[in-house]
Amino acid sequence: MRPHRALAAMLLTLAVACLTHPQSTNQGSRREIPVLQSTCLITADVRRLVEFYEPILNRKANWSGKDYAEFPTRAGVLAIFSAAAQEKYIPGSAEPATNRSVILEFKVADVDAEYRRLQPLVKTWVKPPTTQPWGTRSIYFRDPDGNLLGFCSPVPVPK
Repeated sequence: MRPHRALAAMLLTLAVACLTHPQSTNQGSRREIPVLQSTCLITADVRRLVEFYEPILNRKANWSGKDYAEFPTRAGVLAIFSAAAQEKYIPGSAEPATNRSVILEFKVADVDAEYRRLQPLVKTWVKPPTTQPWGTRSIYFRDPDGNLLGFCSPVPVPK
């Protein structure tokens, strides 16, 4: 396989979350496929991160005390948890605002409209609206803790 095709194949795998709905069982076996229930961001400032995500996700957070808030989505929960509380429950397990290896991707109806809507809310843009070779239109930006977010939508197929 040519290098550019190998890269495109790898990126296509990464884009599957934007193009398909997760299945609860593997068609080839009788074993259940684990279902991602939540993604939790550990932060030193829960309120600041919640105040960022509320307008980004167009919804209010569900709070459970001052250390935890969550945003239910169709695919699972995006949770925000206090670094101090995380240290109390699982010492040494997490370090806030140091993620450089995970992308939180959300499927949206219109990436270009979201890009315009998010202009006053997002301070750090990583990539403006771009049509990707694997068939999505995407934007990438960072939250106040530096976590990378992507909004994507399938590119309409010309008739």
